[in-house]
Amino acid sequence: MAIGFMEVQLVKAKGLHNSDIFDNMDPYVLIQYKGQEQRSSVASGQGRNPVWNEKFTFRVEYPGLGSGQRRDKLILKIMDKDILSADDFVGEAIIHVGDLLAQGVENGSEGAKLQTLKYRVVRANRSYCGEIDVGVTFTPKVDDEIVVEDIGGWKQSIYYLP
Repeated sequence: MAIGFMEVQLVKAKGLHNSDIFDNMDPYVLIQYKGQEQRSSVASGQGRNPVWNEKFTFRVEYPGLGSGQRRDKLILKIMDKDILSADDFVGEAIIHVGDLLAQGVENGSEGAKLQTLKYRVVRANRSYCGEIDVGVTFTPKVDDEIVVEDIGGWKQSIYYLP
């Protein structure tokens, strides 16, 4: 099993469905990966075309328990921050990262990168409602060299008796 870090570059979104009737929406993104969740800042008043330019880092175990490409996905849920009521779900994009992780493990310390690309944002009914620009990199953690004399043994000590 390889352990590493996946970095998500959340850039911007375009053409989102406006969930506010009287005002511009205040979108933010919940980024989820295998039980880990991080939240972007709120793009206050930016409406249908918000810009974030933020980076997020997730710890990755590849292949982890129950792993497989079906589970190696990054979920980006776009929400609209509301002050007086619950936040509104705008849409989501899913990025399958299994191949990226496999390539990163194969490349070792060089890792692997998905250039910033546009991903479709869909509503709960799976209808198109905009796009989101995201880049993803995966870098496996390279184990430090193991010093043989430190493993399971003792180091010789010299004691002086008075």
